[in-house]
Amino acid sequence: MRLNLVLELLDIPGQLMDVLEPVGRLGANIVTVIHQRDVKTERGTVPVQITIEGDEETLDKVINTLEAQKIQIMEINGVLRKETVTTILIGDIVDKDVKNVLRRFNEVEGVKVADFNLKMSDHPEKSASKFIIEAEYGKRREIMKKIKEIGTSYGFLVINEV
Repeated sequence: MRLNLVLELLDIPGQLMDVLEPVGRLGANIVTVIHQRDVKTERGTVPVQITIEGDEETLDKVINTLEAQKIQIMEINGVLRKETVTTILIGDIVDKDVKNVLRRFNEVEGVKVADFNLKMSDHPEKSASKFIIEAEYGKRREIMKKIKEIGTSYGFLVINEV
């Protein structure tokens, strides 16, 4: 079984070795590696295409290990992966229209609110809402900009994951 991966690596020495080491250690074979350091993503990282082969269990272990190492896997066998962003908005969101906030997140192409939780307070201005937002890979910057825009326009305190 073969697996084609597109990874996003930081442009620092040793990143490619951090990817290749677990592939070999876990028993998968490296078929090809295309590493073009001069090509950068919008985040300034280096896209690396790698083809590996092995049995399904071994390839699953490789993927899990890469993810545990915080290696960004952008694509598997031509399918773009999704990114998840969790944000918390604190403020009087009920009076300021929950529906409109949800609509503004969902109007970004390739982005949708996957989950929403609201914690009411005796003081409405201290209510907290948690949004889990899913997006096509590479949309993180656009989502963060939208979160900031919404937070600013409604006067919410915004807490984003780091």
